[in-house]
Amino acid sequence: MADRPPRRRAAAADPSRRAAYDLLRAVDEDDAYANLVLPRLLADRGVTGRDAAFATELGYGTLRALGTLDAILGRCVDRPLADVQPAVLDLLRLGAYQLLRTRVPAHAAVATTVDLAPAVGVGRAGGFVNAVLRKVGARTWDEWTDVLAAGRSPLGALAMRTAHPEWIAEAFARALGDDLDETARALAADDERPRTHLVAWPGRIDREALLAESGGEPGPYSPYAVRMSGGDPADLAAVRGFRAGVQDEGSQLCALALAAAPLEGRDEHWLDLCAGPGGKAALLAALAAGRGARLTANELRPHRAELVRRITQPWGVEVIVGDGREFAGRADGYDRVLVDAPCTGLGALRRRPEARWRRRADDVADLAQLQRELLAAALRLVRPGGVVAYVTCSPHPAETVEVVAGRDLLDARPAFPGVDALGAGRSVQLWPHRHGTDAMFCALIRREDGASGPIDSGK
Repeated sequence: MADRPPRRRAAAADPSRRAAYDLLRAVDEDDAYANLVLPRLLADRGVTGRDAAFATELGYGTLRALGTLDAILGRCVDRPLADVQPAVLDLLRLGAYQLLRTRVPAHAAVATTVDLAPAVGVGRAGGFVNAVLRKVGARTWDEWTDVLAAGRSPLGALAMRTAHPEWIAEAFARALGDDLDETARALAADDERPRTHLVAWPGRIDREALLAESGGEPGPYSPYAVRMSGGDPADLAAVRGFRAGVQDEGSQLCALALAAAPLEGRDEHWLDLCAGPGGKAALLAALAAGRGARLTANELRPHRAELVRRITQPWGVEVIVGDGREFAGRADGYDRVLVDAPCTGLGALRRRPEARWRRRADDVADLAQLQRELLAAALRLVRPGGVVAYVTCSPHPAETVEVVAGRDLLDARPAFPGVDALGAGRSVQLWPHRHGTDAMFCALIRREDGASGPIDSGK
């Protein structure tokens, strides 16, 4: 009996693509946060260097583009996407992203995605995946989005091209005075992969040493900021040793603004009212320690309070667990209070890629009410003559200027020295396309001597 020819073995799944695929499944099945899941996946599987960078680009990029990718796939699949097995749909998304938004050759994008199918338990769908992706690859991203934008408003078309839900594009436009050209630049910047920013905690490491270790470059605004050119910050000894941390330069600037705001009277007791996960609390604690002041940090959720406790341990910060709206505080009040309020996170969509399609416009009203109540609590807790910084990682007007409307704002711009393009208002809105930071908002409010007792919460 003649020997049979050896069977062709299925190609091994590429580890970068497999990690990216498993990230998509975790986000879809478990509502997971990409920035928490992917580092663990890569570490557990020993994926490092260029492979880790490629997995990050594929996973994060696919999540950022998800809504537009689904609209494209909807034109290439002969049934509603809701009827496609979720595991197969994530394969299609991953393959479509490679075809339309990376330099991966079309044949490789299709072949590697088909090869991945049996590795993830959907081998029978290989032919279907191949056929759909060949349809996807018949047009470029720009050609597809031109097709999908037909009949939409200019802003709707822009949202489709930059892979944003239209309500988010509308919020950006409102915050930018309905300037469509600048909105286009803002959305394009928001759709790019961000650089990692580090903070050199004062008294723990100087920036020059962190620059030398990380190979990054100085942030243009914060004296403690380093912008990395690549690599994993977790590999840095300074980060592992709690001498430096990962923190967007815009977040640093908001903490520095509170520390720089002019006070009347003493400067000894600072409060971070919504401190988790602790990045701003750590910077404030370091700054306070340099002046002989102390920081107290409050956080609602116990597991986030533990993160705050861990990151601020070098400065002996008192960490309290509780609702900031009910926080009792010191009888004589605090000198500086940060209320970094829970928000939609629209200002950090580059870093939280799943958030842009997970958030809904309906979320804003409830969050805005919570923000007003937390601001009212902060103004109750600060002493007369003290300063409150109201901060959100969002440019949505309902979470920013509308929350502080009617308050007697200090001019926050002098507390952001060297930062250009801050606009004409008394509050500050940072932007990725203007400043290379997250879209952080900061307003500074001094409690006047006559402001005592309950303060209007905006209800």
